[in-house]
Amino acid sequence: GKSTLLKAISGLLRPTSGRVVWDGSDITYASSSTIVKKGIVQVPEGRRVFPHLSVKENLVLGGYARKPAERIEGLDRVFDIFPRLKERVAQPAGTLSGGEQQMLALGRAIMARPRLLLLDEPSLGLAPVVVELIYGTIGQIHSQGTPILLVEQNAFLALTTAKRAYVIDTGQIVASGDSLRLMEDEQVKKAYLGG
Repeated sequence: GKSTLLKAISGLLRPTSGRVVWDGSDITYASSSTIVKKGIVQVPEGRRVFPHLSVKENLVLGGYARKPAERIEGLDRVFDIFPRLKERVAQPAGTLSGGEQQMLALGRAIMARPRLLLLDEPSLGLAPVVVELIYGTIGQIHSQGTPILLVEQNAFLALTTAKRAYVIDTGQIVASGDSLRLMEDEQVKKAYLGG
């Protein structure tokens, strides 16, 4: 949840200073809206869509800090990535399947045009076929130039997706480095990859 992501961020970004600095600004105590305006957007664990609002309303809320023309462009981009959301544009978000809600949560983040995307357990509770779709989209977002900080309990999935990884065990970084090298590390294999 939020605490998992915050622990990961605090462990990675402020191990000694006690501050979080982004683009030269201290954002340690900045409001959520300030952080989003600076380009950092989170997709929380459990999706957390607004269940009584429509798909479109949820997406538009993701682009609240953007100009109207950018919101329209953002909607087009989201619907290109997730055509299923376009089919359900007027449907209340709470009636979507878990996978569709995850698509909506990712789409809402895309609407903000993030400079850094924080993903907290994007595979949690999803069917394998949906996880494959979500992770394909994550790869697409990254290939288009958006850096991603991913927190994921599925070690194999995380290591095959990321370029660099930090293995965190009970709040401590126990291994870090190139993801492919970590997959070959005997201790990581034994403890986290079932082999």
